[in-house]
Amino acid sequence: MSIEQKLRLRGTIMLVGFLIVLGIIFMPIFKGQNGLNFLDSLFNSISKGSAYYIPQNLEAIKAFQGKIVDLEIATADEAHAAQTAKLIQVSGATATVSNSTLTVQGDLAAILKNCLTDADAMYANQDDKLVAKYGYDAREVTYNWWKTLKEMDKKLSLQKLFPEAKMVSTVNKKAVETAFNYYGIEPKEAKKSVVLIVFSLVFYVIYTLWFGFSILYLFEGFGLKISH
Repeated sequence: MSIEQKLRLRGTIMLVGFLIVLGIIFMPIFKGQNGLNFLDSLFNSISKGSAYYIPQNLEAIKAFQGKIVDLEIATADEAHAAQTAKLIQVSGATATVSNSTLTVQGDLAAILKNCLTDADAMYANQDDKLVAKYGYDAREVTYNWWKTLKEMDKKLSLQKLFPEAKMVSTVNKKAVETAFNYYGIEPKEAKKSVVLIVFSLVFYVIYTLWFGFSILYLFEGFGLKISH
């Protein structure tokens, strides 16, 4: 058997083996999921466990206790204005609705504390708490908080209340957004899955090289070479 034939045979065997493993990866044999979905869920759970900043934000907002804000917030329509007003009112602040515009007056720290409490419930997948509290879907509650804080950030910046605006933006990014994005995912600590994490990363590198070398051997076996 010539060298070219050996290379073609080696490349073919490697490629067939690669495709067999690929087929196994896409089978729902990993706790009812295929390999990609299983690992995606694993890394989402691990990243959720390391993206929990609500306690730090609860501590940070204490610096704004007693800071009264007076803002006009634009909403999409009257229905959203009414929903948003309830968020503010439960916070102990005043919210007056005029068409789709909301006038907010109250303690900034109190508003942010209520927001963080809601985000914490959402982060813990306790959406029933928000439904009981506001009377509508928890995802919609979280989205309304996100829109409200974005508007508050803009209006506080226009009033040159930059530290307050920065705090509002931080709460929105570090608490509300993460709570919404990670809703439904169970958090896990990386150290409890370290063997699986290391295996998946090592396997990814080996599997990528496996495919690359199978193609390389096939090309060389058919006399295809890169040259200047």
